[in-house]
Amino acid sequence: MIDVVVVDDQALLRGSFRVLVDSAPDLRVVGEAGDGTEAVSVVRSTSPDVVLMDVRMPGVDGIAATREISSFATARVLILTTFDLDEYVYSALRAGASGFLLKDTPPTDLLAAIRVVAAGDALLSPSVTRRLVAEFSRTPTPRVVQLDGITEREQEVLVLIARGFSNTEIMRELHLSAGTVKTHIGRLLHKLQARDRAQLVIAAYESGLVTARS
Repeated sequence: MIDVVVVDDQALLRGSFRVLVDSAPDLRVVGEAGDGTEAVSVVRSTSPDVVLMDVRMPGVDGIAATREISSFATARVLILTTFDLDEYVYSALRAGASGFLLKDTPPTDLLAAIRVVAAGDALLSPSVTRRLVAEFSRTPTPRVVQLDGITEREQEVLVLIARGFSNTEIMRELHLSAGTVKTHIGRLLHKLQARDRAQLVIAAYESGLVTARS
């Protein structure tokens, strides 16, 4: 069973998300919150697997709440917003979010997204990856991530992850087996102390390994 916390400042939307999530046999809502401060408290008390997080809320917003939750919890944060803005994509992922969806996402896709992030994968569509590229192009980031100890093959895998390649596409591109690709990704997560694939994308850019034009 995947435990979910729903965070949104609109009670009607929270209720709708709860009904949707609870309708799935493998998902259940274990808590709700109407703002970022309450979200942090609810996550501490319920230890969910996934947090559905709104962005714009009174007081502490969803980005700040995601940053704090990521600092102490293993819960994966899935950002839900009505605002399809580049600044939210980068800020949310940089704060530790594992995915980013619009609130008009079809119900079945939302439930699938919860399962994806709960499994430890990042929900990074090609459009989100393109936004990250655009953000780094506009505002170059100092090289705050070091790749010491990362092998040449692992760097090749990291570059492809940053470009939005799936595991299957990485297999084909580098002529590797599925198990080998998973092993390389596991080692990258460990060496870079990354929570998931989303954080590997950030690390690839912040290390200078990948640039907006590469």
